[in-house]
Amino acid sequence: MIKVTKLDGTEYYINPHQIEYIESNPDTTLVMLSGKRLIVKEEYELVYKRIVQYRRLIGAFKNEE
Repeated sequence: MIKVTKLDGTEYYINPHQIEYIESNPDTTLVMLSGKRLIVKEEYELVYKRIVQYRRLIGAFKNEE
């Protein structure tokens, strides 16, 4: 799970494997596989780094390298 922050300042955790794609227009919007859209305060680059860090933590990159 990765931590993200809603625009109202509330922090919560999401499963990055459920993210279909990320938009940056200008707010960062996570579009989930369910179709739900989550607007977060973090910039795209930070969300991307958190996803990579999480995947390294769980060993997801072992089969991708």
